[in-house]
Amino acid sequence: MRIGFAPSIRSRLGIEWEIACVDRRSGELSPAAPELLHKLGTADTFPHVTNELLTNTVEIVSAPHHRVRGAIDDLVRLVERVDTVAEPMGVDLISAGTHPFSQWFQQEVTPDKPRYDILIDRTRWWGRQMMIWGVHVHVSVEDRRKVLPIIDGLLTYLPHFQALSASSPFWAGENTGYASNRALMFQQLPTAGLPPQFSEWAQYEQMVADLQHIGVIEELNELRWDIRPSPRWGTIEVRTFDGISTPHEIGAIAALTQCLVEHFSRELDAGRAIPTLPAWFVRENKWRAARYGMDAIIVRNAAGDERLVTEDLAELLPLLEPTAESLGCSAELNDVRDIIVGGASYQRQLRVAKAQGGSLKAVVSSLVRELREGRPR
Repeated sequence: MRIGFAPSIRSRLGIEWEIACVDRRSGELSPAAPELLHKLGTADTFPHVTNELLTNTVEIVSAPHHRVRGAIDDLVRLVERVDTVAEPMGVDLISAGTHPFSQWFQQEVTPDKPRYDILIDRTRWWGRQMMIWGVHVHVSVEDRRKVLPIIDGLLTYLPHFQALSASSPFWAGENTGYASNRALMFQQLPTAGLPPQFSEWAQYEQMVADLQHIGVIEELNELRWDIRPSPRWGTIEVRTFDGISTPHEIGAIAALTQCLVEHFSRELDAGRAIPTLPAWFVRENKWRAARYGMDAIIVRNAAGDERLVTEDLAELLPLLEPTAESLGCSAELNDVRDIIVGGASYQRQLRVAKAQGGSLKAVVSSLVRELREGRPR
């Protein structure tokens, strides 16, 4: 089969932000999304708010923008609209990879959505466990021949993405010991997890044809890889990130993503190869970042050299500064340092729980405040 790749303007980006609804009194997840969406009205144009797998979730989608700031402004405006409707309903909004204490079996699947029904019917217990939230960043690529090499290059930085965004240390009331429990939960779905490392677009087309032939997928978007081509939009979609608690952090991580894609694109333009890792190192890095977050010691090259992920980020940011300046996201890229210094969301959640005698309701309250204030506390 042939899979076209839509024409797109190089290095424009769009952001999808999954947000959970919680009951203001109890802090438990609330099935408020259908009512919220009904009151907001639906729209097919960007930016917009839409539903997701569970009735406790709304997804905020920006329009495509050349600059990170434009996409973040879209998200902030839409969250304010949702919050205005949610407030009189007694509903608060949070974003994290998982909810600290709600139970998966008490959540409702969004009705009248055949693709969700098919997913749950096929994946059963694991599918019902998907009480998780993430952020997806799309970056446009103007030439299909660049897509797979850039994805392979981005896999080298998957642990950086995962550590910076890690926000799921708790699951169903327990401290899991992981910075990102979501990362390992999500990959239990048969079409989720790390992408294959293809060298030719024809290999990607053949794999999709094979999976459609045996009934594993019907549509491309059912391949829920951590990083994937998005042919409909002409983008690479990075889906590695846990739910990110604040627009400030989303801006920083989106800028890092946009800069890396553009940096790799320039390397290809110059005729240089993009450094990649063997699949076994990519997999090990994903586990280490999920387990240890900002304290992960990651594999940096095919020779197996290792270093602390935050040390590698400190070296990477100056390298990307010229690219950030040309893309107009220097301030946002520099905000990555705020996460390194102040801690990722999982670290802040653990600190709140410790300071409040283990109270996970206090953790939810802190997530509500952070989203409302737009910056980490």
